[in-house]
Amino acid sequence: GSFTVRLLLTTTFQNTSFLDTEGVGLLEDIEIGSLDKHNWSIHFQKPWVRLAMPRGDWGAIDPMLRIYLHQFSHRINVGAMQRDVPYPFVVQVKAGCQLYCNRTSRAFIYVAYNGQDFLSFDTHSATWTLSQDTSLSRYVQAVLQNYTAFSELLEIIFNDTCVKNMEVLLSYGGRAALERQ
Repeated sequence: GSFTVRLLLTTTFQNTSFLDTEGVGLLEDIEIGSLDKHNWSIHFQKPWVRLAMPRGDWGAIDPMLRIYLHQFSHRINVGAMQRDVPYPFVVQVKAGCQLYCNRTSRAFIYVAYNGQDFLSFDTHSATWTLSQDTSLSRYVQAVLQNYTAFSELLEIIFNDTCVKNMEVLLSYGGRAALERQ
């Protein structure tokens, strides 16, 4: 009765100058894309995913994604150095949206630190919620809550864009692929 798109991102910060990032996109349990950890480009795993992308849009989205990943990593490194966070450490993000058969939807963003729930983002109120109450999680929550442009962007991407893109993916072959499974 529902469909879910999930984006999973894992970044291991080995030290202040070296990190390793891996990512995957899923429609239910079908891998639809992956992140090349060497150049942060997206590789589509199913031909219907590329067809579902409007012409020209991917040319704008791909470089923006690389900029976001670079800024994301840089901000985390700066914060880690300011707060004397010991290296190595791992940051994981699970984000996406779920579309229900009655055409309602739910978006979600969860952040983990070293394998433990850390923060979540309420996409309706654009607020960050602590999953664990530590000085580090309170610091990160305050930084993110004050970065309003980022929170507003996440709200739009996951409440609107994610659902619309999932509907397109389903119509271009995603629904048929799920039914074959």
